[in-house]
Amino acid sequence: MNDPVNLVADIGGTNIRLAISDSNNTLIDIETYQCRDFSCLLDVIQCYLTEKEIAQVSINACLAIACPVDTDIISMTNLPWQFSQTALKKALNLNKLILINDYTAIAMAIPMLTDDQKVKIGGGKALLGKAIAVCGPGTGLGVANLLPITNKWYCFGGEGGHVDYAPIDDKEIKILRHIKTFKKRVSYEQLLSGYGLEQIYQALLIIEHGVNLAEQPTKLTAKDISTQALTKKCLLSQQALDLFCQVLGSFSGNLALTMNTQGGVYIAGGIVPRFIDYLKDSDFRLRFEAKGRMSPLNKEIATYVITEQQPGLLGASVYLNQVMT
Repeated sequence: MNDPVNLVADIGGTNIRLAISDSNNTLIDIETYQCRDFSCLLDVIQCYLTEKEIAQVSINACLAIACPVDTDIISMTNLPWQFSQTALKKALNLNKLILINDYTAIAMAIPMLTDDQKVKIGGGKALLGKAIAVCGPGTGLGVANLLPITNKWYCFGGEGGHVDYAPIDDKEIKILRHIKTFKKRVSYEQLLSGYGLEQIYQALLIIEHGVNLAEQPTKLTAKDISTQALTKKCLLSQQALDLFCQVLGSFSGNLALTMNTQGGVYIAGGIVPRFIDYLKDSDFRLRFEAKGRMSPLNKEIATYVITEQQPGLLGASVYLNQVMT
């Protein structure tokens, strides 16, 4: 009888990554697919298994996905995919199917990271065996918390990126007012995401320059804005990215206070790793620590950017192996 195959996946709003892992959390046969190229999750997984010539027998799967996973029917937050966990398990003939939030997976990867897989931002110290928080701007804003209990790590996921945005100064209040002209409710994800950076830029066009977007619509993407900021080709792009870093610092500092994350706060996602040096030079850490009488607490907490290329796959493997032992 063949040994079971451990299939792991990291499913976001834009990309889906699949791999095979072993008991040591070594990943092989990593492939990335564009979600828009497939009509459903089942089609992507079947495509991968066919390409890798993996028979659909004796497979244990852990799928990290960017949405809540506590019901049988899964509806993705930033992708028009819906499926039944029960039906998916049956269609793929799986031994075991585990679905976890994508940021649960990233959180589970953090204790495995070496110094080569993360970059420290500012001061503070990460204490071993203490609570950890992770957030990550990308297609959306993922959040998770990790706690050590009886020699195992347990992740407490959620939808923390959708908490109400709290502006800090007059400029941010104006940006909030601008976004509220077309959004009834403004969460942190409305600023700390790819489209969030675009909305910050557009708001600054109006606030700082009085541009009428109906007459002069901007077509700059988040990548355009960050590229122009990094190359210093556009002052407004720099201002937008500066504010993005500041808001990220405030939000990350809130996470640190919520769980007293003396194990560190980690930044993941597809956006921030592109401009780590810029983040170091920004007011990110200043805003992280600026918590009034709680500032001394946050000054002692370390912040990192995750540079590991596949934290979601690694964490899904860690989670699966912890469940199977």
